[in-house]
Amino acid sequence: MKEGLRIAIGADHAGFDYKHALATALTTASEIRDFGTYSVDSVDYPDFAHPVALAVESGEYDLGILVCGSANGVAITANKHQGIRAAICWNTEVASLARQHNNANIVCIPARFLSIYEAKEIVTTFLSTDFEGGRHANRVNKMSC
Repeated sequence: MKEGLRIAIGADHAGFDYKHALATALTTASEIRDFGTYSVDSVDYPDFAHPVALAVESGEYDLGILVCGSANGVAITANKHQGIRAAICWNTEVASLARQHNNANIVCIPARFLSIYEAKEIVTTFLSTDFEGGRHANRVNKMSC
């Protein structure tokens, strides 16, 4: 993982344990901001996805991590923000391609379908991979409305 990244992280109740494990593993990031949730009590995922997306969208944070049961809810919510490209990643190859080809800036982890070990590997890959640009930049530019 690249050193000095500013990372925004958030999760709902289904992703709480994963969020804690991931934040703890991000030792080379210069700053990690935890946008919640802070327990396993039932909550609404948009309450955490929106603040993470806003933090990345504004440039305050370089990249984001969102975790919920399927990753669909947080991905849909985050992608409502202009300039956010949130990708559901279920293995390291998808995480790498999301960064290389799509310039994804938020990784969405489906906690109910991965082990914590797998989630850490996916996040490490995502945070270590650069956007390739080139022909992919033209495609990414066409994503905006």
